[in-house]
Amino acid sequence: MKAVQVVTPTGPADVVVREVDAPTPGPHDVLVEVHSVGVSFPDLLLSRGEYQFKPEPPFTLGVDFAGVVLDPGAAESSGFQVGQRVAGVNLHGGAAEQVANPVIFTFPLPDEVSYDEGAALPMNYLTVLFALEERGGLRDRETVLVHGAAGGVGTATLQVAKGLGARTIAVVSTQEKADFARAAGADEVVIGPDFRDAVKELTGGKGVDVVLDVVGGDAFTDSLRCLAEKGRVLVVGFAAGQGIPQVKVNRLLLGNTDVRGVGWGAYAMTRPGYMQKQWHRLAPMIEAGVIKPPIGATYDLADFGAALVDLAERRTLGKSVVRMR
Repeated sequence: MKAVQVVTPTGPADVVVREVDAPTPGPHDVLVEVHSVGVSFPDLLLSRGEYQFKPEPPFTLGVDFAGVVLDPGAAESSGFQVGQRVAGVNLHGGAAEQVANPVIFTFPLPDEVSYDEGAALPMNYLTVLFALEERGGLRDRETVLVHGAAGGVGTATLQVAKGLGARTIAVVSTQEKADFARAAGADEVVIGPDFRDAVKELTGGKGVDVVLDVVGGDAFTDSLRCLAEKGRVLVVGFAAGQGIPQVKVNRLLLGNTDVRGVGWGAYAMTRPGYMQKQWHRLAPMIEAGVIKPPIGATYDLADFGAALVDLAERRTLGKSVVRMR
């Protein structure tokens, strides 16, 4: 079967499609015929050898995927059946024509959700749910400021926050991204790096309760300054590529504010059943149409590397997806 692999971790340009052996599912796996694969920031880091998890090359990319169950194997007690539509997530391995994925990291995909949308759901939406609920303690009617709001994690944040009853303010860099974020569900949109005054005006001077930051860089200090009393900045990533921001802790003391790290993968993957509970939490939002992943671009299998280059150069809107068939 075909798989998208890293043979040498020298970046997206060297990602290749190779023939590999079909997987043999273990006793706790389900075998899935993959239809669509999400293009994720961890894939980019893995291709460069820069991710905290470093598999031995050659290895297959693909963090989240969607497809059809070929064989539930010994996992029949999980309720999966041959032909059932599913989505799944793992550290890597999803960008192949078939994948043997742990049952606990595999989820039923509603009929109204396309395979492309299914491949956009697991990593981003489960990460955001963990960030907002578990780490952010988001409450009904609070306000969430979303950096990188036209990207995959950003649009997921806009939708999950709305599903949790919050108001959202999207921060983006262009009018095109502003339109995209608004279409994804943003209540308010601010364009440009100088967002602080606009946010203060939109909140009547109070500030926001939660900031979800996948960008880092120069915006971080102004994010702290935008917080309301007892506000929380949730650190998800550093896509700006400007290094790791520093926190002057006196700012936290003066406003009774917090900076909280969000490390969903390491947390969720070591707690069997946790992801399944999260998926169950998202299900009503999916059914209600509050969650509908915006797909910015689709690519053919041979163009997985090109999709990663577009992600690296910040040309991506929403979630990009590679179609395996």
